[in-house]
Amino acid sequence: MTDFEAQLAELQRGTQEVLVVDELVRKLRRGKPLRIKAGFDPTAPDLHLGHTVLLNKMRQFQQFGHEVTFLIGDFTGMIGDPTGRNVTRPPLTPEAIQANARTYEAQVFKILDADQTRVDFNSRWFGQMPASKLIEIAARHTVARMLERDDFARRYAENRPIAIHEFLYPLVQGYDSVALQADVELGGTDQKFNLLVGRHLQEAYGQEPQIVLTMPLLEGTDGVNKMSKSLGNYIGIAEDPGSMFGKIMSISDELMWRYFELLSFRPLADVAALRRATAEGRNPRDVKFELAQELVARFHDTAAAQAAQREFIARVSEKGVPADLQPKVVPVDSGGIRLANLLKEAGLAASTSEANRKIDEGAVRIDGNRVTDRSVTLPPGADHVFQLGSKRFARLKLELKS
Repeated sequence: MTDFEAQLAELQRGTQEVLVVDELVRKLRRGKPLRIKAGFDPTAPDLHLGHTVLLNKMRQFQQFGHEVTFLIGDFTGMIGDPTGRNVTRPPLTPEAIQANARTYEAQVFKILDADQTRVDFNSRWFGQMPASKLIEIAARHTVARMLERDDFARRYAENRPIAIHEFLYPLVQGYDSVALQADVELGGTDQKFNLLVGRHLQEAYGQEPQIVLTMPLLEGTDGVNKMSKSLGNYIGIAEDPGSMFGKIMSISDELMWRYFELLSFRPLADVAALRRATAEGRNPRDVKFELAQELVARFHDTAAAQAAQREFIARVSEKGVPADLQPKVVPVDSGGIRLANLLKEAGLAASTSEANRKIDEGAVRIDGNRVTDRSVTLPPGADHVFQLGSKRFARLKLELKS
């Protein structure tokens, strides 16, 4: 394999779609650094592992000598991304956006090379843009094209309101690519429409259209929904080592491989070898330890990761958990099962009402981690130790219903 072929293979690793591969090949063969762009709206103060799927890909581009721009959408944040929304998203205040943006800048360099990363804000060009220019941009697109977006089409068909400013979001994001003269834009699969608007606007303004590279959306700790702070299923990259380690250990054995594919820097051959070892009898928990070690060390350091593992083992295995605690198999639907139902199934609570009261009281732990959210839903494919109070334990193996 040539250096060029190796670069192309690595850049395509883990991607969902590359539009258009032949155009990317042509740009790479020119031998000049490409301008890579990814935008992040500062809608929450912390980045989580779901965000790092894109950041990891940006890091790969950096390693191959390309120019990376981490674009903070402080202007688009005031509009509010309508992607996947059934209702209009309330815009953030400028003060909240600026506060969140500062934390983004502090966190992003846990992955990206600070010396090779350009941090920019799209308010730099939109903040001073006259209304006439925004009207000119809007004239480059049609309402019919906007309604091709699934979320807009669905809301329109259901007679749900679509505010006019929401139509501006894809245009503003698309024009960012014009302003930066991007060669490649990265985004999640849910951003495909917006990324393609960028291609369209670049052509309209006489530029070579950017390559659109979409990355899969990482499922959160519930194994069902996209990782999101609003859903409470996220693992923040600024979390303390113990919390981060514990959350990674709480994911299902099946989801673990998804995390290896999208988050680990280990060669795919190494991951394949771990899969084979697990299929041949190695304890999945030990493999998950390796994943948790790698990720915690990346965002903290090796010593912190090792300490977090020792703390986890002590919390789960040594604090009164019976050594001979045998697992009980519980059939679970693909959508998962609520914690209260599991506590009843385990015999730790006489009813779901009692279970919910115990959760509210902070008396419930999963794998040593205290849980106080009644809405926690656990997916099939994992083995957990549940604790109620200081002395009552149950081990449940959650298997997908056949």
